[in-house]
Amino acid sequence: MAKRDYYDILGVSKSASADEIKKAYRKLAIKYHPDKNPDDKAAEDKFKEAAEAYEVLSNAEKKQRYDQFGHAGAGQGGFGGGAGNMNMEDIFSQFGDIFGGGGGSPFDSFFGGGQSTRGGRRVARGSNLRIKVKLTLEEIAKGVEKKIKVNKQVVCQSCSGSGAKDKSSVSTCRTCGGSGAVRRVTNTILGQMQTTSTCPTCNGEGSEITAKCGTCHGEGLSRGEETISIQIPAGVSEGMQLSMSGKGNAAPRGGVPGDLIILIEEIEHETLKRDGFNIIYDLYISFADAALGASVEVPTIDGKAKLKIDAGTQAGKILRLKGKGIPEVNSYHRGDELIYVNIWTPKALSKEERELVEKLQASPNFKPQPGKGEKSFFERMKEYFG
Repeated sequence: MAKRDYYDILGVSKSASADEIKKAYRKLAIKYHPDKNPDDKAAEDKFKEAAEAYEVLSNAEKKQRYDQFGHAGAGQGGFGGGAGNMNMEDIFSQFGDIFGGGGGSPFDSFFGGGQSTRGGRRVARGSNLRIKVKLTLEEIAKGVEKKIKVNKQVVCQSCSGSGAKDKSSVSTCRTCGGSGAVRRVTNTILGQMQTTSTCPTCNGEGSEITAKCGTCHGEGLSRGEETISIQIPAGVSEGMQLSMSGKGNAAPRGGVPGDLIILIEEIEHETLKRDGFNIIYDLYISFADAALGASVEVPTIDGKAKLKIDAGTQAGKILRLKGKGIPEVNSYHRGDELIYVNIWTPKALSKEERELVEKLQASPNFKPQPGKGEKSFFERMKEYFG
């Protein structure tokens, strides 16, 4: 089933500001929140759908990719940071930003309700990592799997990421009682109002460490290396960014890992040049081949291809190999290879060769005759590129 447009889900236009996007999501999150719609599968699906849309449109980089490539650019199928990979834990982690609370249910402060499905605890998030991946033209054309060794923060093996010396070194926070949030009641002219905020003692984690791990000194993290398999789709281009959810730096105390951002770099090909989704090749032929016609081989990203040169071919003629270019990302369309014909002129001639050329030079057939059925270079360029 095709995914709905993220802008339609939130009910905003593509020109909506970040504040408008946040307000639209906040309204939907309150309407379909599980606390307000218990055991309602349809409401839960709409709640997740809204969170998915907000997760992409609230991030400048992901929004730009979504605007350009649709759901493929936002990261479906492993790339993008969460559109297809979000769970309820990821969704509730947004609430600290949206509702200004400790990461729990907004209904704790609106209606004075009990603990949310998250218990009000704040979940730490690891930082994102950025790496560059260099690709050949052939790899770009066909797509490729790259296995990259990434040096990053990983969960400390000694304490399993808790940051504590042992289990007895972790105790329930004395201030919030383990909820990760503190509630305050304020008297107003409208009556009592209850608000929820992150616990200042445990920073929303709900627990305190009395003795730190000797390996990571309470951080819950250490440096490590991980080999990550990256599936790069065909058709990517220089400067494009892809992301893998949860493959960035680890987060302490069971938090959510950051994302791995992959920046694409193209390795220049020896003979072929890329122009958008088309491939350009400069073909040099002799005067004799141009005059008499010939069969030549030209390189393509799929290997060698035979090409017929018609008799009387002029310098500057553009030949096309349809479908031999670069495919568009997540599309069946593929560009072409354009061959620019150049006539190679020898710089030095033997005595016999010079005599032959001089005889040809005197022939009326070898005098330039522009405008007789041949299109100009600019006409040919306009024909191919509009």
